[in-house]
Amino acid sequence: MSLLEGVLAIDWAWWAQVGFIGYFLLLNGGYLLLNLLSMVSLRRYMRLRAELGAEAPYLGIEPSVSLLVPAYNEAATIRTSVLSLLQLQYPDYEVVVINDGSKDETLEVLREAFDLEAHPEPLRLGVPHQEVLGLYRSRRHANLRVIDKRNGGKADALNAGINAARHGLFCAVDADSILQRDSLLRVVQPFLEDERTVAAGGTVRIANGSRVQGGFLLEAGIPKSLLARFQIVEYLRAFLFGRLGWSPMNAVLIISGAFGLFDRERVIAVGGYSTATVGEDMELVVRLHRYHREKRLPYRIRYLPDPICWTEAPEDLATLGKQRSRWQRGLAESLSRHARLAASPRGGAAGHLAWPFMTLFEWLGPLVELAGYLFMIWGFAFGVVSPAALTAFLLVAIGMGILLSVNGLLLETLSFRVYRRRRDMLRLFLVAILENFGYRQLNTLWRCRGMWQWFARRKHQWGAMKRSGQWGQ
Repeated sequence: MSLLEGVLAIDWAWWAQVGFIGYFLLLNGGYLLLNLLSMVSLRRYMRLRAELGAEAPYLGIEPSVSLLVPAYNEAATIRTSVLSLLQLQYPDYEVVVINDGSKDETLEVLREAFDLEAHPEPLRLGVPHQEVLGLYRSRRHANLRVIDKRNGGKADALNAGINAARHGLFCAVDADSILQRDSLLRVVQPFLEDERTVAAGGTVRIANGSRVQGGFLLEAGIPKSLLARFQIVEYLRAFLFGRLGWSPMNAVLIISGAFGLFDRERVIAVGGYSTATVGEDMELVVRLHRYHREKRLPYRIRYLPDPICWTEAPEDLATLGKQRSRWQRGLAESLSRHARLAASPRGGAAGHLAWPFMTLFEWLGPLVELAGYLFMIWGFAFGVVSPAALTAFLLVAIGMGILLSVNGLLLETLSFRVYRRRRDMLRLFLVAILENFGYRQLNTLWRCRGMWQWFARRKHQWGAMKRSGQWGQ
């Protein structure tokens, strides 16, 4: 090797090290900034909550709401989930369960548990969906209806529910979820406070390890599964400062499909849920941003940390890996479809801040992270990367990751204290450290697989999860 070739090789390796370390600094620095914004927002929210009292405010002017519950092969938990929804503290609402061509006993469980009878009625054709095979209502609960339709995917099922909904607001809820009794009262508050509000989302938490009876969560607990514990910390980080930080800027790009409240007419105006993506929840929110920005219509999309939806998390690697790959693919589809939001002069904070941030750190992030780990390890093994450079990389990539996870738990401790036992919080703090050594890297691999599936344009699927059914009785 000539002297020039040697210099060029060293320069290339040096710039690569600087690039990867700089990227992780920028990545974690961006999340730390969101964390600070979240702390300010959370402090303001908790002060207002203290003024109003611990109980959810009830004003008597709450608008009627349709709860839409798409279900596919949910026989293990559907009864408990529907019971949970029928016990909500809310003056006027209906529950519409959409059986999307389930291959298990979902419809039979519903028929037996809620004494369903056929009740044909015409449906509006606001948004397209697959053929409806039957309409049912419960003899025991006047506000419960069930739609049986051909399989078309979650988005298609939600579109059928939108057409069947009788009220101006609809709340999309996953069939494996349990809402706290006051969740609907809390999530509707932005619609009462600001008439411009078109969508609002709440916090999703992990139900594994919790005590559930009769469709009501009696006590939050920590699951035995280490994989489920990792997800508790992950969800806290994603919701308490990932989304809370964007909310004051009207730049929330994701409202979880497990729990979100929407203005029905605005959703119909943008064409309903897209059936051409696996991330229909995020795609709808980004499309709502783009629609209102392009037409210069006043609007607000809010995230609230208090309304809680509990969901069952996967406890096996295969199911969790498929879920994370699907989420990454949905994110890539949503951001790539609406790149014009970032390029438009009317993009606002959603287009000019949130879209670039999500693109750089969430969409492309897994590829850069994987390349960074591989290069630094390979370079150290062959003497291209110095011990000091590798140490600096690990401090930035792993050390700052631990800081972010611990901060998420601190926000939880300083605010809602869902996990009240001290030993539970100590266990979660330990998990917040451990997740950075293997779990997050494994998550990066799953997300890279999702990127490949998006690039290869694999066929869309429902993405059903294996249920334990332990809390679904």
